[in-house]
Amino acid sequence: MSTIGTHIKARRKYLKVSQRQLADLSEVSINTITKIERNEGNPTLDVLEKVLDTLGMELTTCIKNTGE
Repeated sequence: MSTIGTHIKARRKYLKVSQRQLADLSEVSINTITKIERNEGNPTLDVLEKVLDTLGMELTTCIKNTGE
């Protein structure tokens, strides 16, 4: 089952960006990035938007592809 976290992790790896780099670029803590990718916790929409924008992704597309 695909989740937003798995989509984010896959895109990050595709772009060859480390979790630390993603955290720095999106101005979100590395702890938060790790939790998102592990599907732990509940990030705010603001945090998700920052991460997705940094990766060139859209929330609506990510949600549509969740569960496939």
